[in-house]
Order: sequence, then C-alpha cells, then structure tokens
Amino acid sequence: MHLLPVGHDAVLVEVGSPAEAVSLAAWARGRALATDVVSGAETVLLDGLVDRAGLAEALTEWSPTTVPPGRLVELPIVYDGPDLENVARHWGCSVEDVVRRHQATELVSAFCGFAPGFAYLAGLDVEVPRLATPRPRVAAGSVGLAGRWCGVYPTASPGGWRILGHTYVALWDPAREQPALLAPGTRVRFVAR
Repeated sequence: MHLLPVGHDAVLVEVGSPAEAVSLAAWARGRALATDVVSGAETVLLDGLVDRAGLAEALTEWSPTTVPPGRLVELPIVYDGPDLENVARHWGCSVEDVVRRHQATELVSAFCGFAPGFAYLAGLDVEVPRLATPRPRVAAGSVGLAGRWCGVYPTASPGGWRILGHTYVALWDPAREQPALLAPGTRVRFVAR
C-alpha cells in the first residue's frame, strides 16, 4: 500500500488489485475515514479526511480480505455482438463457450468512470485486447470486454471494447435514489435472454 497526498485534505491510496480497492473502499466507508471515498482500478481516493495525521495508523487495521458480498444484479443479455467470434479466437474456444463462460462468471463493480453509470466489472480470468481502432458509435446497452474488464455502455458513445451483446436495462437514471445501477461493490451476473 502506498499513500500519495492530494491537496489539503485528500490522500490517494495505491493497492495491488481491483479486489483490494473494492475492499479498502468498503472498509474506509464503514469507518467514516473521509467524506468521499472513491475507488479506482487499483486506487482509493480518500477526500475530506477526518484525521489525515492518523490515517497511516488507521490503515494498519485494514487487511485486503474479501468484502462482504454486495447486492446481486442479474442483467439480461442478448448475445448478438459483432465481436463474439473474435473473442472466441482470443480465448481459444467456441462462441458457445464464450457465452457459457461469461454467464458463469460473477463479476463485481470495481469502480465507475468513462461515462455516468459505466461500471468497470472485475472478475474475468482471461483477457481480450481492445479494438485497434475504436468504433465511432457503440449503442447504449452494449456489453463489452477489454483486458480483464467487462462493461455495459450506459449511453451511445465511441468505444474500443469488444462487444458480446446488449441489454435493455437502464444503467444510469438520475431519478433513482442511487442513479448508478452498478455502483462499486455490486455483484453482477449476465443471464441470456
């Protein structure tokens, strides 16, 4: 763990994995260490620290254990994406195996970014490269893979992820109490429709 000061009352904590970032963020929120706790791929920003001087000592009480499971969201998906065969080639399996493997994997929202409601879902045990040239427009609801991440485009936008299929579930709704459906810590399973 490495601590980097950010401004007057914030610290960026670098950890070793997305799972550790989710764990540390949940732990820090539970102890009200800061007014804002924002997880990233392998970082946690603690902004509005309650006790900056005592932070290093407080962090000695945290260990990167498994976070208590967050709520589970099952997302319906139609596997009709243009990159299914390409993903199968990268994984060395059939398209049917890609679909089975994707549905069998319980993913966890590690952090949100790129666009409101876009959750970076961790948990894949295999990688797939981004497209060499991003598409100028990816439809809202498209489910894609890049590296070991899975994500669902909440709105139409440019994008370079490999598209497996699509869902019609609204990922971002400012009228909901929690606008992002897949907030950090949320467990996600895809279910074929």
